[in-house]
Amino acid sequence: MPFDSVQMAKRAAQEIAPGSIVNLGIGLPTLVADYIEKATGVWLHTENGILGMGPFPLKGQADPQIINAGKQTVTIAAGGSCFDSALSFAMIRGGHIDLAILGGMQISAHGDLANWSIPGGKTLGIGGAMDLAAGAKRIVAMMKHLSKNGEAKLVDRCSFPLTAQKVVSRIITDLGVFDVDSGAFRIVELAPDVTIEQIQQNSDAKFL
Repeated sequence: MPFDSVQMAKRAAQEIAPGSIVNLGIGLPTLVADYIEKATGVWLHTENGILGMGPFPLKGQADPQIINAGKQTVTIAAGGSCFDSALSFAMIRGGHIDLAILGGMQISAHGDLANWSIPGGKTLGIGGAMDLAAGAKRIVAMMKHLSKNGEAKLVDRCSFPLTAQKVVSRIITDLGVFDVDSGAFRIVELAPDVTIEQIQQNSDAKFL
């Protein structure tokens, strides 16, 4: 049985070391914020200028002026701060982000990341992912194993425009958890009842 989005978010939260500074990409990665224990001392950073982003607000408590980079209303944790985008990107480019959990459209067996444009599609705009991919100390991808059209997203080589080369070290999908290992994907764990054969059938790359 594949992981659902909540199980994926909880699994991704396990990748976060206590006390680290973490940026969550738009889409599925934003769910991770709800599963980080306060006692871990983790600080969530957003490109639009928050350090100390909290979980999504409860119903009726959303402040439309407090949003993340995906324009979703969020909360600010006690001790959190707000600043302009210039300082936010200086933090990223200066190597002060310990971990970025990003979505992906394709990831190659060499760790290449494509997450901003599908050729012929309507989604354009590389956004802050390029800076995060280059500036964060570690990149974890969190995404569905297949595209909406049923196409493999774990591939030998990306055919979509790249965001960055050789940056992704771990991938969490609805079918399992995988590491990039010398031109192949290494299976770390599988979702319940998912087999290695299913992984291979739904991917376009070599697995170890």
